[in-house]
Amino acid sequence: MKIARVEAIPFAIPYRKPLKFASGEVRVAEHVLVRVHTDDGVVGVAEAPPRPFTYGETQSGIVAVIEQIFAPQVIGLSLLDREVMATRLARTVGNPAAKAAIDMAVWDALGRTLDVQVTELLGGYTDRMRVSHMLGFDAPEAMVAEAERMREVHGITTFKVKVGRRPVSLDTAVVRALREGLGEDVELYVDGNRGWTASESAKAMRDMAGLGLSFAEELCPADDVLGRRWLVSQLDVPFIADESAVTPADVTREVLGGSATAISIKTARTGFTQSQRTHHLAEGLGLEVVMGNQIDGQLGSICTVAFGASYRLTSRRAGELSNFLDMSDDLLTEPLEIRGGELAIRPGAGLGIELDPGKLAHYRQDR
Repeated sequence: MKIARVEAIPFAIPYRKPLKFASGEVRVAEHVLVRVHTDDGVVGVAEAPPRPFTYGETQSGIVAVIEQIFAPQVIGLSLLDREVMATRLARTVGNPAAKAAIDMAVWDALGRTLDVQVTELLGGYTDRMRVSHMLGFDAPEAMVAEAERMREVHGITTFKVKVGRRPVSLDTAVVRALREGLGEDVELYVDGNRGWTASESAKAMRDMAGLGLSFAEELCPADDVLGRRWLVSQLDVPFIADESAVTPADVTREVLGGSATAISIKTARTGFTQSQRTHHLAEGLGLEVVMGNQIDGQLGSICTVAFGASYRLTSRRAGELSNFLDMSDDLLTEPLEIRGGELAIRPGAGLGIELDPGKLAHYRQDR
């Protein structure tokens, strides 16, 4: 069960339409496939999605840091040496998606070695999660039409609405149109990606009062310390810390400082090991948790549901698991399917997925 080799393979798959939000937009999934090989011939896999406008990572940077720094540090370790591995990776500042992908590929390899599902290794609470679909910037009628299609085709009834444009009325009009067009039975929450000031955020939330929002997420920058505390203190819905609360220490700072009352866990940036720690901390603090999305492909999405389904707290809310539907293709031999508004884990060992070698050969960028 020792790590013998680590691969970092860049690949690119276009989106059918760009996903636009306050901190940028994504037109092509320029991700990195990470494969961890053991001396027993087992291969664990995971996906690293670079988000340069959020964490500073790029596709080429992820490949370089894995090949030049991280792989030499983990080769020779047992799949069970996760604390040693985490300590060695932590010596290098940043690079959350690269570290997370190595960690999740190790968990996948461990599950395959033991013939056990990753979800069972983590906690085994359930085998599926309800799905929340992310709606990027567009005209109100287009966003309502997309939500209606998601409800009709996939049974999705929870929607995360990207906001943060100026004037704020652009986005409050969208949320109002969604509520009026979809009715009271759907769940809506908003994510500003730090796009508004605290005062703009407060105005927007007042304008949307009565629309039955479940959460508000990262409406204003986290480094506006006083403004953010002022905003959170007057909201009547939980305020989710996302980009501002990546590590357990970040979560503690944001919550105890009055800057957040809920958190988003994204396995794409904290893997399974660090996500476990964040989950346990959230339990202890009594926080609401949403499983977030890093605009993942299908491999990244199955990692999210594998973790989210492991615990009662993370499976309570709909997880952001559907953005792979916007991609023109993927790498899995058996594509994921959202049925009745839910996404289930795969029944096989580890993550329960296999990659299509033909698709990988077509989309990889290093040959």
